[in-house]
Amino acid sequence: MTQECIETEAVYHYAPGEQILSLGNIGCMLRCDFCQNWTTSQARYVQDSHVMYYSPEDVVNYALKHNIKVLSWTYNDPIVWHEFVMDTARLARQHGLKNLYKSAFYIGEKGIDELLEVMDIFSISLKSMQDSFYRKHTAGRLQPILDGIKQVYAVRQGGNGPHLEVSNLCVTGRNDNLTESRKVSDWMLNNLDAEIPLHYVRFHPDFRYTQVERTSVPFLEQARLQAMADGMRYVYLGNAYNTTSTNSYCPDCQALWVQRNGLIARSFLQNGCCPQCGKASPIQLPWKDLVSESVTHQIPQSFISTTHMFRGPIQACHVEQQQESTLFYQFISASGQPVGEVGTNGCIRFMLSKSDERAEGIRLYHPAANKLQVFEVYDRAHFPVTGAEQTHFASEDVPLNFLPIRGR
Repeated sequence: MTQECIETEAVYHYAPGEQILSLGNIGCMLRCDFCQNWTTSQARYVQDSHVMYYSPEDVVNYALKHNIKVLSWTYNDPIVWHEFVMDTARLARQHGLKNLYKSAFYIGEKGIDELLEVMDIFSISLKSMQDSFYRKHTAGRLQPILDGIKQVYAVRQGGNGPHLEVSNLCVTGRNDNLTESRKVSDWMLNNLDAEIPLHYVRFHPDFRYTQVERTSVPFLEQARLQAMADGMRYVYLGNAYNTTSTNSYCPDCQALWVQRNGLIARSFLQNGCCPQCGKASPIQLPWKDLVSESVTHQIPQSFISTTHMFRGPIQACHVEQQQESTLFYQFISASGQPVGEVGTNGCIRFMLSKSDERAEGIRLYHPAANKLQVFEVYDRAHFPVTGAEQTHFASEDVPLNFLPIRGR
């Protein structure tokens, strides 16, 4: 259970920059040999120390306590704990919270019908348009996923259905070519519509597929331009930094709607419309923007500091504290100079993401008795379980990869 931002779930057209509470469990209905969350999705590798126990009431009360308005069902895949997800999502709605469903969507029609009763946002991963890809690399099949996406889309036709976005993980050496990426955008144009956001997502080598490199960013840029030339209106890059292809622009006048630096979003929309030409934006803004006053935080002198430096393409981390209390953090340059303002967070586990090119690390301030652990987040929607003190010795592209051997 981690506080993150909504962009981590490949959701760009709903409440940009909104804080979410991301929740995952153990196991998955697929067995992807390139899984980016295999330490939790492949149940036989889960260790007891990685498991926490919560009731639906615990989850909802935690979100309310920390003023988090969106529960995100994510990480391994929410399908495998459907009953708990449904119970908690119903309770969340009763308290005015929204529910986000991030899934590979290998699920039947009745299960989707139930989800449609409680989910406000669907972010669906369409891994390939080849059934052979699913059979060989995931132990699943393609058609149920396509049917499921169309089932969610059909409910939207009345105008009151859930928000929907689709992402395509471009796996190095398997589907990272323009022919395969076009099959995804063509299917969306023919079966959904050009307004549904599409994300081409960068892959990092993991689990049993580590002998390759991360997906080429120039290829992802080409795939995006191709999809837009073919008629898609809103196409984004995922897990890519230092690119404007994560921003949202007006398709009519090209004015900037939402700027995204890393996982930090800043909206320029005016009452939901383009600030330049006045076009109504499809980006949903369910809550009125609140203008917050700038606050200068004073770090208690009794606090000690822990420093974490980013490495290469790894530009985010999870911070987990032993006891829930208010921590302070300051982004720093390579030489240790402060970058930006001091921030605070009181969640037991939360994400921090680089948003300024000058920032090369983070300095965390906390009571000496409250031990912290930092986890390197290789990509969005990645739930690491091995601390940075170990992964710092691993590759910047491939997480520390070991398969624990258990006695029979």
